Amino acid sequence: MRRVLPRLRRLPRLPLPRPQLLMPLLMPLLMPLLMLPVLGMLGGCASQVLSLHTLPDETPAADNAAAKASAAAFMAAPATPATPGAAPPGEAGPPMTPADAPPMYTYDPLERTNRFFYRFNYRFDEAVFLPVVRTYERIPGTLRSGVHNFFGNLSEIDSVINYVLQWRLKFGLHSLERLVINSTIGIGGLFDVAGHWKLPAAPTGFATTLAEWGMQPGAFLVIPVLGPSTLRDGTGYAVDYATLYGIDVFHLYRGDVSWGLGVANAVDQRANIDFRYYSTGSPFEYENVRFLYVHRRLIEDEALHAQKSRKRPPPDEPAAK
Repeated sequence: MRRVLPRLRRLPRLPLPRPQLLMPLLMPLLMPLLMLPVLGMLGGCASQVLSLHTLPDETPAADNAAAKASAAAFMAAPATPATPGAAPPGEAGPPMTPADAPPMYTYDPLERTNRFFYRFNYRFDEAVFLPVVRTYERIPGTLRSGVHNFFGNLSEIDSVINYVLQWRLKFGLHSLERLVINSTIGIGGLFDVAGHWKLPAAPTGFATTLAEWGMQPGAFLVIPVLGPSTLRDGTGYAVDYATLYGIDVFHLYRGDVSWGLGVANAVDQRANIDFRYYSTGSPFEYENVRFLYVHRRLIEDEALHAQKSRKRPPPDEPAAK
């Protein structure tokens, strides 16, 4: 046995054929075997379909008639509503038309410029804004709440003016009450006393005034540093700032402290916004942000004009144009 084993080890190894070389030879033999299960499944499906339409000849005529009657009754039976209170099929509401569906294309004639500023805002956010915001968030929460309440109280001035322009005098009186209470009892707006007295904040601006007058949001716009907007919102922001700049309460907007207050207001607003550029990981983030921002404005416009008859734009027109 010991003499045989060395001789066997000396025998030359035969090269085994590779699977890639065997497949062309085996495929003609394997194809019929592989097709048998598929043909069986197709045959079973075909027999089931045929059995619904025609019954075998050996079935008695009475069974044939009963089966056909049962199938006819099943097809004629109305579907059960899936949810309670749903309208029966016979009393369904009017069918949807293309005018009822929101347009998927958003009006963005400045897309190339907007994309540039979108990337610029991302870099500015990562390099400047967010590091300052993280430092600001280390301040005790009581102080940050005081800063936020202070700037919110100043914005009540703009809200009073725009509610009057919108002819919504009840809301204007509401903002005026908040301004008086927080400016006096709230120590210059550092404390939101009016909020504790069941007078919550309801801010508005000139962009909402333009929407009340019937202006569409307009073209999508990415404002440097400020972020996603529309032509109407950008105009409203400029007019709001010009209004507060013109009134210049206690020289806060044209005095020596105006730059410091402007930076503090910007940092506070950024700290209260959870949006982060390119945080979704989607290659279509710009398109998604554009769609969501503009359609949110359109939904707010619909709510603003809920009590009025408003002309709907054509279904093939870009959103917010």
